[in-house]
Amino acid sequence: MSVNRIATRYAKSLLDLAVESNVLEAVKGDVEAFTKMVENRDLLLLLKSPIINATKKQGVFDALFGSKFNKLTNAFFNIVLKKGREMYLPEIGKEFMTQYKKLIGLTTVTLTTATPVDAGNLADFKTRLLASNETAKDVEIITKTDPEIIGGFVLQIGDKLYDNSIAYKLKQIRKSVSNKDYIKEI
Repeated sequence: MSVNRIATRYAKSLLDLAVESNVLEAVKGDVEAFTKMVENRDLLLLLKSPIINATKKQGVFDALFGSKFNKLTNAFFNIVLKKGREMYLPEIGKEFMTQYKKLIGLTTVTLTTATPVDAGNLADFKTRLLASNETAKDVEIITKTDPEIIGGFVLQIGDKLYDNSIAYKLKQIRKSVSNKDYIKEI
């Protein structure tokens, strides 16, 4: 079974249980904290290691998360450890956040510009995105700067990419000029 399919199924299970138990926000906070903690190389290697047995991993999880995380989150971690799927926990965490955002109607958008965007322009982008049919009822904008796009912007909404950068337009002009057969004047 693919990693994506495993992550999707486990994340959906955790999300459904959290909604049913009325602890969605607490579980979301736990998953966010866990995702940050997994950036630690040692914890990631512990999760991925086939040599370390499940009992030792369970002890580490109890020490790290036992008193800090919600009971449902800890129970979920226990099930994942017993099933031997702990190596997929980072992917499960990311997928949980994706499904959570879809559930609450939040669309994450990446806006890349050549220079930093001021708050007024960012608010204008958000207003236009909310008015379009491309986003859900709320928008989270992640801004990036890339001087190589020269000007304009590149907007990514899910799997759609809107490239309105000067670099892209110049590339299109170069492509159209190179494909034309011009008559040389004598």
